Amino acid sequence: MRGNETPEISVIVVNWNRRALLEECLRSLAAQDTRASFEVIVVDNGSRDGSLQTIQAFAETASFPVRLIANPDNRGFCVANNQGIEAARGEYVALLNNDAEAEPGWLSALREPFDLSPAVGMAASKILVWEDPRLIDKVGHLIYPDGQNRGRGSGEIDRGQYDRREEILWPDGCACMYRKRMLDEIGPFDPDLFAYGDDAELGLRARIAGWRCYYAPQAVVRHHRGATLGVLSPLRLKLIERNRVLLAVKHFPWSLLWLNGAYYLLRIAGGMRAAIQGRGEISRFRGWKAKLRAAMAMLQGDWEALMMLPRTLRKRRRLKPLRRLSERQIRRLILSHRISLTELNEQAIPAPTQQL
Repeated sequence: MRGNETPEISVIVVNWNRRALLEECLRSLAAQDTRASFEVIVVDNGSRDGSLQTIQAFAETASFPVRLIANPDNRGFCVANNQGIEAARGEYVALLNNDAEAEPGWLSALREPFDLSPAVGMAASKILVWEDPRLIDKVGHLIYPDGQNRGRGSGEIDRGQYDRREEILWPDGCACMYRKRMLDEIGPFDPDLFAYGDDAELGLRARIAGWRCYYAPQAVVRHHRGATLGVLSPLRLKLIERNRVLLAVKHFPWSLLWLNGAYYLLRIAGGMRAAIQGRGEISRFRGWKAKLRAAMAMLQGDWEALMMLPRTLRKRRRLKPLRRLSERQIRRLILSHRISLTELNEQAIPAPTQQL
């Protein structure tokens, strides 16, 4: 592909001080086996570890166009990806985390579901755990009725149980593809979320607007889970909790929203029970001090969500003209892709032996 030609696919990679991981990510893109023309847009969030030099060196040797957007500071996952989306020239926009490595057939397989129907606006990858690729990180998403979402199949051994192409709720932003026309219609990521839950908000917004999502099992990537902030980071917990509240307020039908507090308490009670038995995510926080820090981070997230409610409700009203699903249909969509309380509290991928 020559530099002045319009690519079919624009691949966006957001980076922040992860030079070693970024190098492997870019190498995996250079090894893609696809007939589709593509470009790579790297959005760097003010790295100080030599990442910019790595990107520039990669651009000089790549057989496809590579563009760099260099931010002076860390603007988060949402804003950085939105910058990439705005700059994208392709008909399709693929996202790949800098801590993920794509297998050679990833891009080609991820593109295929869009030929099924013009209503297909999203495609999801099979995301495996880098440290142990027998384990599934995510194959799309499920959701609990309080707004907490979790990767479908997370923590399961990959025995081929997810090797069928099928319609799912939405893709994980670690490795996915969107139809650019869909993003032009519904808008890109919500910058207020900064990071975590951003792909859930965009995915649910798209589904409510009538767009569909398919899972492409041959689109395989390996993901260094939690490499950005760390699986046990209090900031990560705060953002996840804050953003699950904002997601529910922005998109849930009122019949589910009124029950949000009850579902939340059920989830917390189930999580505490699992932790006492040494299971689930909370069990990773060793000792009462670590568990207290986790609880305080979640409460801080709830407080921040409360402060952001007026702004989020205004967004909800502005999105009303885009809705193609009724309140009843939205409720059915959420509940039909519901993760059970048992699954939610049992799922736990073993933490990395060292923080990258």
